Amino acid sequence: MVGYDPEGRCVTTAEAAAAGSASGLVTRVLVSPLDVLKIRFQLQIEQLSSRNPAAKYHGILQAVQRILREEGLTAFWKGHVPAQFLSVGFGAVQFMTFESLTELMHNVTSFQARDSLVHLVCGGLAACTASVAVQPVDTLRTRFAAQGEPKIYLNLRHAVVTMYQTEGPRTFYRGLTPTLIAIFPYAGLQFFFYNILQQFSKWAIPAEAKNGAGVRNLVCGSCAGVVSKSLTYPLDLVKKRLQVGGFEHARAAFGQVRTYGGFLDCVRQIMREEGPGGFFKGLSPSLLKAAFSSGLIFFWYELFCSLLCTMKSPESTKRKEG
Repeated sequence: MVGYDPEGRCVTTAEAAAAGSASGLVTRVLVSPLDVLKIRFQLQIEQLSSRNPAAKYHGILQAVQRILREEGLTAFWKGHVPAQFLSVGFGAVQFMTFESLTELMHNVTSFQARDSLVHLVCGGLAACTASVAVQPVDTLRTRFAAQGEPKIYLNLRHAVVTMYQTEGPRTFYRGLTPTLIAIFPYAGLQFFFYNILQQFSKWAIPAEAKNGAGVRNLVCGSCAGVVSKSLTYPLDLVKKRLQVGGFEHARAAFGQVRTYGGFLDCVRQIMREEGPGGFFKGLSPSLLKAAFSSGLIFFWYELFCSLLCTMKSPESTKRKEG
């Protein structure tokens, strides 16, 4: 279902957008705690180690316990409203654009829509388009997930007004450069590996191709997410650091804070102060999130597309008329 299929086309571009939105919404609810952990780790200047007394967070279990103790269970869904806008909007634009691009490639070039390389390029371009569309919401989500207690932003409206008045409209696009640099290979590789793994799984276990389709989609999506995230993770960390620029006062309770002059300055400071390992802070929860979110995104998208196709099938129409 992922990508244009000239032999079995039953989902329109608008339906692909709807399926992408629905899959993003359901997935976001389930993976939000991992996202909060990842962001907290990425923004911590101190080494993620129990041997560093100044470090607020040492590992996943310790961070979970501390957040629960200091901020309560709801802290794992901080920024959930803008995160849902992000997921719904990103899912809609990404899958709608991906379906359109793969169809365009199939119709105007010599490449086939189901080729893995087509999915690599179209997946990257679709994600870049979606990123530009939802970057302001992504910045808001990061700010909410990053703030501690007492809260700086009381609600979404307060955050938008405060950021606009104190930092200007450009602040909503902080981190856009590393976002676009990172999202093209990440999403492109995600679609690329998903396509390859799907083809391999159908070849390896053809008997399960129909009955185990849901599990196969979940596993292939998870593996694709882990591989692509591992290869592009440092750029995601730089993006998060840039997104909280001008927000240092809300980070005082979490340890040291830094101000970065831009993408290259951020890279230089991280390398100088934190070493190469600084670019991989929060990798563990990020890989867990990538496995769950990527697997679930493809699982739910394929499922919703299948439901839409079933509803439009002749058998379904006959049952409704009967």
